[in-house]
Amino acid sequence: MNATSTPSALDYPWGTELPALGSATQVAEDVYWLRMALPFALDHINLWLLRDQMPDPREPSLLREGWTAVDCGIDNPATRAAWGQVAEQVFQGLPILRVLVTHMHPDHMGLAHWLCEQWQAPLWMNTTEYQSALLACSGASNFGGDKTQAFFAQHGWTSPEDMAQVRDRVGYYTGMVPRVPDAFHRLMDGQIVRIGQRQWRCINGFGHSPEHIALYAEEDGLLISGDMLLPSISTNVSVYSQEPDSNALQWFLDSIERMAGIPDDCLVLPSHGRPFKGAKLRVEQLQEHHAERLSDLLQACTGTARCAHELLPVLFKRALNMHQTTFAMGEAIAHLNALLHAGQVRRQLDADGIYRFQSSGTPKAD
Repeated sequence: MNATSTPSALDYPWGTELPALGSATQVAEDVYWLRMALPFALDHINLWLLRDQMPDPREPSLLREGWTAVDCGIDNPATRAAWGQVAEQVFQGLPILRVLVTHMHPDHMGLAHWLCEQWQAPLWMNTTEYQSALLACSGASNFGGDKTQAFFAQHGWTSPEDMAQVRDRVGYYTGMVPRVPDAFHRLMDGQIVRIGQRQWRCINGFGHSPEHIALYAEEDGLLISGDMLLPSISTNVSVYSQEPDSNALQWFLDSIERMAGIPDDCLVLPSHGRPFKGAKLRVEQLQEHHAERLSDLLQACTGTARCAHELLPVLFKRALNMHQTTFAMGEAIAHLNALLHAGQVRRQLDADGIYRFQSSGTPKAD
């Protein structure tokens, strides 16, 4: 994920206030903001706790009071302990009634199985995301292993030492998402989900994950944006070995364009960073950011054919560790594929089996 331009132009109603670990900040009636740690440079995830009521499975005519948890954090002892503190300090003696997951990435999905079991609560999730999580738990993950290593090597990342580490990352996903609940309740684009007294409309999004679900309560001016709309960094948009020719960046840009019409006074609740207002401005900033990166790459590919690994310094101005480089490679390939699909570059496999991209001199169609 990259920093993007002028995030300070957004309105942050809570300023620099952040919820303490194990506690919650109320951001709207019956909506609470939790913040839990991650062991990465991106060191936190925002989770959301919504007051809810659902029919009692033993007596459907009765409504049970409780909570819907939106996203879960990774599965590790620290996150389990943090949820234990939240249960003691925030739940008011009420149970989790359902666990709703925006997408299958480890920081969102990791503890879903544990929360569902602890509270006998159903999982609500998009089918594509659920099945992708199952596939990743089976070892067929885009985050490491032989196929990911071969894919990166085909795009110029060929250091034997680095490639050995990429192969060893085959357990990256299951290290944070050891299991997936056995059953789920399907979420679909346009579906209305009633949580407590609010109606939330599902908005699907592509490019960051297989079929990310955001939740929009239009009447109340609330958007749980997940990873699709973040206030100060750009969402990672990657191409993976399982779909090597995908146009993930264009899918992402098309997805956030659907959020450009959300009113400026809508409170956006992102998965990383702070709650903000100004969805349209943020969409414009992200569009500008990616347009600039595409222009930089196109210029770098003019005259000389370049591979994705060679182009990392064009997109990322800071030093990258191994973990960050795997995501940076996916993002570089996503930008190059966008130029390829737009007819602005040509791609050729060289004698070493590496894809190289060169400007075609053809302008992008309007």
